[in-house]
Amino acid sequence: MQGINKSIEENKVKFLDELKHVKSTQDIQNINVKYLKKYVKVLYADLKNIIDVEEKKSAGKSINEFKKFVENNIEDTLQRFNKEHTTNKYDITIFKQNIKLGTVHPLVKLYKKMEKIFINMGFSVVQGPEIELDKYNFEKLNMPSHHPARDMQDTFYVSSPSVLLRSHTSSVQIRTMQKKSPPIQIISPGTVYRVDDIDPQHTPMFYQVEGLMVGEKISFANLKAVLIKLLKEVFGDHVDVRFRPTYYPYTEPSAAIDMSCTKCNKKGCRTCGGSGWITVLGSGMVHPNVLEGVGYDSEKYTGFAFGLGLNRLALIYYDLGEIRKIYENDISLWKQL
Repeated sequence: MQGINKSIEENKVKFLDELKHVKSTQDIQNINVKYLKKYVKVLYADLKNIIDVEEKKSAGKSINEFKKFVENNIEDTLQRFNKEHTTNKYDITIFKQNIKLGTVHPLVKLYKKMEKIFINMGFSVVQGPEIELDKYNFEKLNMPSHHPARDMQDTFYVSSPSVLLRSHTSSVQIRTMQKKSPPIQIISPGTVYRVDDIDPQHTPMFYQVEGLMVGEKISFANLKAVLIKLLKEVFGDHVDVRFRPTYYPYTEPSAAIDMSCTKCNKKGCRTCGGSGWITVLGSGMVHPNVLEGVGYDSEKYTGFAFGLGLNRLALIYYDLGEIRKIYENDISLWKQL
């Protein structure tokens, strides 16, 4: 018995000393084999030679305690070794001088500027799904299946005539009105999709910001005040704004909004097609059919809605010339804008 205990104590010291000098996980595994496989096997062989039952029992307990001691230390060493060699791989104190930083995309810059203006006027930002149902994209916007206004927007259908890629974010307005009672004052930014050829002025995917205000005694004067403030805040007080009668199925009356050309100041140039004006927004008073369709009392509530193509507005704001530049990852251009 004394021989086994003495051997175990001596090998404990050797075992701990060897663990202090390991340089790889393989070294740890080799020590594990040496003490748990080979040495413990020798101890159990010696145990067979002990005749006294109590002495044998005590020696067996000592061997099991040694075995547990080795297992625990092997596990702790392995965890500590892995942690030390998987962290601090990089010297974060080294300074690199030629790091190139990116920049905010110009569309995001312009949108954030507009968002701040709207929020300051009391609007909230609401978003919705890009894959939409026909009833939200068309039907509840006063455009049933037979309505000729559907031809105004060539639509991407996903799986059936009832599922599509939204062609405007007006669908978000419908979803919001169905969930919430007036007063409502929101903008709904997001990506929209229309079947279109790619040219300097058009792409099949673009970004839109639409707005909605519904409540009691909302008038066209409120619409004019909000949108004139928006355009003058974005482009400057020097721009003139005019409202032209037009047609949209979900608003009545409807108005297209023109802004004086920022390039020529109404003298006429290539940018404005010689007219001195650029159409930048569509707007109007929400059609009573739309209000009734979401459960609002059109006799009690009125409202206005508007929409703008952020890409088209960015062309004017940044004086880019063509819309395709917005989609090119030209960091040097973004830093100039």
